[in-house]
Amino acid sequence: MVKPSHGPDRLDDDDYPAYTMGRAAEMIGATPGFLRAVGEAGLITPLRSDGGHRRYSRYQLRIAARARELVDQGTPVEAACRIVILEDQLEDALRLNEELRRGEV
Repeated sequence: MVKPSHGPDRLDDDDYPAYTMGRAAEMIGATPGFLRAVGEAGLITPLRSDGGHRRYSRYQLRIAARARELVDQGTPVEAACRIVILEDQLEDALRLNEELRRGEV
């Protein structure tokens, strides 16, 4: 059976693009311009609705919120985006290393 592409199952999906730009910006305490800037820097790539509007997932909002923390501390947007990407890559590498150490991979 194929799962529907909408409905309650999507509420728990971190990758489902559920949030409009305005709502997403409000949720992370930023402006729509900030979300556009981190998108232009390549940190996140929002999906587009049928009408062409940007839609963001919870995962993307967590990533953007981390970049916003760095920007609030004085880091330029592009540098903050690079830092967040490197942090994400490091987290993945550490997780994989731990799995290899345990023999899970």
